[in-house]
Amino acid sequence: MISPANILADIADYMPFMKRPAPRFISESGNRIYGIVAEYADPHAVTVAAEQFRDAGYTRWDVYSPFPIHGMEGHMGIKRTILPVAAFGAAVTGVLAALALQYFTNDIDYQFVVQGKPTNAWEPFIPVTFELGVLLTAFTCIGGMLMLNGLPRWNHPLFSSERFLKVSDDRLIIAVEAADANFDPDATRRLLEESGGTNIELIEDDD
Repeated sequence: MISPANILADIADYMPFMKRPAPRFISESGNRIYGIVAEYADPHAVTVAAEQFRDAGYTRWDVYSPFPIHGMEGHMGIKRTILPVAAFGAAVTGVLAALALQYFTNDIDYQFVVQGKPTNAWEPFIPVTFELGVLLTAFTCIGGMLMLNGLPRWNHPLFSSERFLKVSDDRLIIAVEAADANFDPDATRRLLEESGGTNIELIEDDD
């Protein structure tokens, strides 16, 4: 679930000078709780567990694997992002801006007749219009992809877990964030256990 608090927390990860919202849960050591992680034995087990978390209504969680698991997006219930809409908007903006700039420059601000051709002819506008449309679309796709994936980032709370660092080798892990509206330290741990998770670990965020 997207909430103002979650949005502010995500922005604060990029802006160290911003004050982060008060944590929902605090560990016994007094640190902010980032979430809980658990390991799974094989791709089938983590796929079944992903379906259970999807059906339970969790939204801020992820599956980590050293290799692609076919169809995992569907098992997790991941929906299409707003990125295609943003890319289309950037393309339209680039095209309209290029046309407006060239029309104003050539037909209004500084008319310069070339070989008797009309100053408002649209044919010469095509190369710049195409290039600006592609340029803004490309920048929007790259920037949007990075922002939606929470990148770039100096560090991540999950990196404090030695077992999580093995996910690039031979671990299959599900991580549930404390920012999830359904997160509860005890209930979420039970669900991880019931879904076959082992080596369950509470992850702290020391800010």
